Amino acid sequence: MIAAPDIAAAQPAAPREASASADAATRADAFFRRGLRLYSDGKYVEAESELQSAWELSPTFDVAYNLGNTKYQLKKHREAAQYLSHALRHWPLMKAAAKLKPTAEKRLAESRAQVGALVVTAGVAGAEVMVDGKAVGKAPLEGEVFVEPGEHRVEVRLEGYGPASKTVKVAKGGTAVAALALPPLQSEGQEAAPGARAAEGGSAPGAAAGAPVAEMPPAVPAYPGPEPQKRSWVPVIALGAASAVGLGVGIGTTVASNAASDDAREQSAAIIQGRGQCVRPESAWVGPCEQVRNDASRADTLGNVARVAFIASGAFAIAAATYVLWPKPKRSESAVALPVVHSDGAGIAVMGAW
Repeated sequence: MIAAPDIAAAQPAAPREASASADAATRADAFFRRGLRLYSDGKYVEAESELQSAWELSPTFDVAYNLGNTKYQLKKHREAAQYLSHALRHWPLMKAAAKLKPTAEKRLAESRAQVGALVVTAGVAGAEVMVDGKAVGKAPLEGEVFVEPGEHRVEVRLEGYGPASKTVKVAKGGTAVAALALPPLQSEGQEAAPGARAAEGGSAPGAAAGAPVAEMPPAVPAYPGPEPQKRSWVPVIALGAASAVGLGVGIGTTVASNAASDDAREQSAAIIQGRGQCVRPESAWVGPCEQVRNDASRADTLGNVARVAFIASGAFAIAAATYVLWPKPKRSESAVALPVVHSDGAGIAVMGAW
């Protein structure tokens, strides 16, 4: 027989137990070898009987694999799926067995497609699981329980608990889940819980006899409130940079405006010294008078630009200071401070929701 390598050494057995175990292993090996010969000869019915006997004495993966193959040849797909799935769950890491694994997986898939599968949970370890009145193992089950398509009655039982059952329907090739909960039994003399005594007509401590007992609602933890958001310095940096740019533009345009104004004054003085005038200038003074008007207009325009730049610079500086000094908003609050600039001045607009 092909056997999986030992993982841990077993404790020494008593002489009688060791003798019985060795005898069972010898008999199982004999059944197994006869089953393999019969299988090779195509005598699947006889091979099934021999391998079944080997399984009852030694439920190892190699017996499960060959018994599953035999069931597969006999078109007993439900049993084939059960034994082949067991073999694959316990497949050893052996080179000699590796080449057989694809066959097991292929035949399991083919058998699995012809039957249904049940996934049974009992909630309590050790509970006996029964399908259609037949015991299939103890919870938690090692794998799926393969059944014929249709309705099936699933039951779980365990001493100290009430039984639980459920009828499930499974389709061909499908899987159904039967999740069962075992209710614990109350032993005699065990004091019932306060809620149970009240339900049975008793009174809770502190309540008048016969008075209804109100069920206290579960305590709700106090809501600590939204956490304050962390202050971001990106807006401060951006607003400070914008204020500096506005200040620079204001200074630059002020200097340019003053230069243009000086040019206009000098040109006007030269016209006056030459006994000219620009109200109705003579042809000799038309060009100089036009230059005076252009310089004056340029000085006025640059002066307006400088004023707007200074206002914007101040507005950005105020916005940065407001952002820094404004109380940190909660997560449920959202506030935005924006500078408002116009020709007459500037300010801050605060928009948000509280």
